[in-house]
Amino acid sequence: VPMGVLTCMKYLMFIFNMLVFAGGTCLAGMGVWVAVDPAGFQDIVAARAVLSASAWLLLAVGIALSLLGFLGCCGALRRSRPLLLL
Repeated sequence: VPMGVLTCMKYLMFIFNMLVFAGGTCLAGMGVWVAVDPAGFQDIVAARAVLSASAWLLLAVGIALSLLGFLGCCGALRRSRPLLLL
């Protein structure tokens, strides 16, 4: 396999994992906002227990995606197969 193709794959994997990391960070931030903000969403969330649980679920999924994206970025830059498989 030509070296240029491997370099292109490395940077494409890095960019994709950076997008996953950014999306996970946004989800985690939105989960915190929905769970904590007393003025905006708290009236809606307090009325329905399902929405309160979904805010915490959104936070957990966001943290998991952020961690996954970060490990993927590190794996892509270092060409570490275990980190990429994780």
